[in-house]
Amino acid sequence: MPSGRVHNLINIAAYSVLAAGVLVASRAGLVTVTPVQALNFTLGFAAGTFLLSPDLDLAEGRVDSKRHWGLLGALWVPYGMIFSHRGLSHTWVVGPLTRLAYVAVIVALVVGLLRTFVPDVPLPGIPEPISLKFLVPVLLGYYLSQWLHLVADGVRPDHGMRRGMRKLGR
Repeated sequence: MPSGRVHNLINIAAYSVLAAGVLVASRAGLVTVTPVQALNFTLGFAAGTFLLSPDLDLAEGRVDSKRHWGLLGALWVPYGMIFSHRGLSHTWVVGPLTRLAYVAVIVALVVGLLRTFVPDVPLPGIPEPISLKFLVPVLLGYYLSQWLHLVADGVRPDHGMRRGMRKLGR
């Protein structure tokens, strides 16, 4: 299992190859990618690589992703207590969703506390509706970064299903 630094290098290398490929393909007229789509993909990929790594399930210890959060890295300790390492958080579809849901819960708690105790503080709004043109590239970038991590860890796409089936068979 690679270190956090090696995972980051793998993702950066894969992103570089992918970006070069998309640039060549777009110049050849094979694909059309707008600058906004490229930026959204890049932001999702960067967040998945540096902030929302599957290794946050080890958040009680020294994890690169936790350190990238700075002082807010302490918020990931409960996540590490909830999810065992290489368990549900290391599955291909649900694992990345657990981290997004965890962030959503933290944001909801902070917003709730602010509205309760400091009701006059202006909070940014969520644009409605959230466009698929925005959401799809962000999620593609995020999920690709997660999957590269799992591939480097040797986690197969059916990891979670095999594990669940074994538990059902007991």
